This record gives sequence, structure tokens and C-alpha cells, in this order.
Amino acid sequence: MTNLYAELDTVFVAQATKDCLRIPAGDTWRYQDIRDLVAKIAHTLVAEGLVPGDRLVVQVEKSPQNLALYLATLSVGGVYVPLNTAYTAAELDYFLADAQPALFVGQTEHKSVPSLTLSKDGRGGLMEALPQKTPDLTIVERAADDLAAILYTSGTTGRSKGAMLTHGNLSTNAHRLCESWGWRSDDVLLHALPIFHVHGLFIASHCALLTGTPMIWLAKFSTESVMAALPECTVMMGVPTFYARLLLQPDFPEGNLSRLRVFICGSAPLTEQVFLQWQARTGHSILERYGMSETIINTTNPLAGERVAGTVGFPLTGLSLRITNEEGVELPAGEVGSIEVRGPSVFRGYWNMPEKTRSEFRQDGHFITGDLGSVDQEGRLSIVGRSKDMIISGGFNVYPKEVERLLDELPHVSESAVIGVPHADFGEAVVAIVVPCAEDVTLDQVNLALKDELARFKQPKTVVNVSSLPRNAMGKVQKNLLRDQFKQVLDNL
Repeated sequence: MTNLYAELDTVFVAQATKDCLRIPAGDTWRYQDIRDLVAKIAHTLVAEGLVPGDRLVVQVEKSPQNLALYLATLSVGGVYVPLNTAYTAAELDYFLADAQPALFVGQTEHKSVPSLTLSKDGRGGLMEALPQKTPDLTIVERAADDLAAILYTSGTTGRSKGAMLTHGNLSTNAHRLCESWGWRSDDVLLHALPIFHVHGLFIASHCALLTGTPMIWLAKFSTESVMAALPECTVMMGVPTFYARLLLQPDFPEGNLSRLRVFICGSAPLTEQVFLQWQARTGHSILERYGMSETIINTTNPLAGERVAGTVGFPLTGLSLRITNEEGVELPAGEVGSIEVRGPSVFRGYWNMPEKTRSEFRQDGHFITGDLGSVDQEGRLSIVGRSKDMIISGGFNVYPKEVERLLDELPHVSESAVIGVPHADFGEAVVAIVVPCAEDVTLDQVNLALKDELARFKQPKTVVNVSSLPRNAMGKVQKNLLRDQFKQVLDNL
């Protein structure tokens, strides 16, 4: 049987009396507790009419019950469709119309589709519908290429796309990550990520569940709760914002980090500044990796070996990765081009978008990620940005990441984002959006710092100071919003 839950259930039975979820100042859930709840929710989903292949759309806060709902959906052969809790009612209407679910579970019911409720404290109509006694759980047979989940992309430009992930995709990637990150039977994962996203739901949770190890389960990230939990953990996974915010705490690290064996980071680029500051403060080099909704994890820095700031490591076992030009011809080491991947964790395609799916795959099966990067002689990948973020100024390509890395090193810059805006002469001009540490950053300061580091065409034509950069739920800077907001910034210069 290739149903992912069947694999996990074997682990749950073997580790029945061991801790699965440790909730600070709350309950501890053993693996048997989670297994019993999965069985009850699975029974309820079937009673509500969910059959194999049906979509279940979920928009609820993180909780043990939410995790069990995901696992129960897998067990009955349903397709789990998690949504960001920040989505508006209008956005929800779009996702429901597109996914055409048999059932919706939200914090409130929805009039257009059969619904159950689940609150952030694990209560609601779903829990009230559960049977009193734990029923026997029948795990539905699934093939490796049967859908397990649909993950909608962030939708920062255009229509959101639903990436179709299979049982085989999820299982293969989870096993590869456990191997790459040396998961141990005594590991304890600090889980402060949301679980409507590939990072928290698949990458983090699957590693722990597949090995029967505990997670310290935080409803959300806060510096206080994470600092309190870190001494009990061996592994932490987070987005760059987590690490940057912890470094802002003058008493970090307050507790003993002797149990910590690895800090893992992803979902957005980690600046070299944060990498080096973390190393200096804790003695640990953050392990950065590269993934996306469509492929889960593609590359990772090594567990044992050098982790180079600004790089995302080497392809996972079984994954083919190449850098190509616009015609799909592979480029030699050191040249920047499109990152393409092929392997068992690459998604099946976009839901209800067959033409889009065809356009994103090469004939030999490589998926065109939309990211730009280069591979060094050792095979280590560096990402320079998204293809849509690349700036073409006067016929020359400018990769924002190259400029941002230098800006972020300036003592008076907290963080930066580089965008292209319309320019009568050059087509596009480079603009630096910066969050200053204190006083506003001037163009003269930037010019002085960059004049010997970058070609003139790469240097910003102006600098805009802002209090913060717009980010999505996983910490990625939303450059499309910046481009729209500042598209006329050069008009009066």
C-alpha cells in the first residue's frame, strides 16, 4: 500500500506510548492519542460523504486537531487542501470554486459547500460530530501517483495555482530529508511554523512523524516561546524572519543550547548577515535548503561539511537539477540561468490548468521552477532570484540578490529589496527599497559603498526608505507590491 498514512500509522503503533506533540503550558499528546483522533475524524469524514479523490478544503488555525484532520484525510483517500488563515472571504470563494471540494472545514461554515467548523482551541462542529468510541480505522488503498494534497501558490502575481502533490511525492521527500538531516530516535523538533504551508505541514511534520519523535508544538512563533523551548530541542526549523527576530533579542541565547544539533532554514532567502551573526552568537551554522510548493525540497546544505553563506547546497538523492538558458540548453558551472528539476518529489501538475502544466515542463520531464541560479564546480547551488524579478536595464541583466547582499552588509541598512521600475532611457532602472537601522539611508551612501563592488548599470538610481518590507505568510518579500507602489518613483527625479 502506498497511502502515506499507512506508513505513518505503522510508526504510530510502534511508538504508541511516546510523546508526539508537547504543548508548552498545555497537554502532551502521545502517538496513540493522535492515532485515536485520526480514526475518529476519518469515521466522521466518511459519514459526511467524503470519498477517495474528493477534495477537503481547510482554513483553520494550527492545533493538534488540525494535524489529525490532515492525517485522517490521507487515511480515507481524500485530497487535503490547506489555506492560509489570512485569506479574505473573497479569496476563499475563489479557492472553493476552483478546488470544488466535497467538504470545507473552517472557523465558520460556508454557505456554498457542506461545512464543519474547527476553532483554534480544537473545538467546533467537527469535534462534536466525532463518535464517542474510537472506531477501527480502515486505510484506503492509494497508488503512488494518487493525489494526497493540493497546495495553492501564494498568488503574488495573477491567479493562484494549485500544485498537485501525490502520496509518492510526499513519502519520497520525507524519507530523503530524514536521511539528509540525519534524523535520530532522540530528536525533538521545535515546530513554530504554520501548517497551511509546505514547510510546516510536510517538511517539518513529516520528519518527526515518520520517525516517531516528539514535536514541541507552538501555535505560532514568538521570540519568548521559542527561546523558552530551545533548550529542550535538538532540531529547529524556521523561516529567515524567525532567526532575524531572535538575533534582535539582547539576551538570546538565554538558555543552554547544548542539545541543539541543527538549525534549518527555508521558504525565503537567508541573508549572509543573519547567517554570520547567528554563527557568531550561537556557534551554529544555519543549514539553508531550497524548496517550493511544487517540489517540496530540492537541495540542502550538508549536515556534515561546510555550509556556505548565500548558497542552498546540493540536490537531494534522486533529484536531477540543471541550469539552463531560455531555450532549455544546459549551461556550464558558474553561469546564471533557469533552475530546472526532475525527480520523484516533483508535483503532478497544476489543478485545472493543463496548459499551464505543459508550459512549465520540458519534454524530458524537467520542471522549470521560475528561479534563477548558478551551480559552482562542486555542484553547490546559489539562487539569484525569481525570473520575474530579474531587471533588464539598458539591455543588461541585473539580478536583485546580487545587489541586496551588498546593501544588507551596510551598517546602516537593516534589510533591503531591489526592484526594477520603468525608465524612459533604460527600459527599467534599479531601485533600492531599504529598511534603515536608524536614520534614513541616502543614495550618496549607497553609491559610495557600491561604486567599487558593482558595475554602474547594477547600481540603484534611487533609494526609498520604508519602515518594513511587505511579506507573505512565510516571510517572502512581495516584490510585486513594491513594484506597483514605487513604479513612478523616478518620475520627478
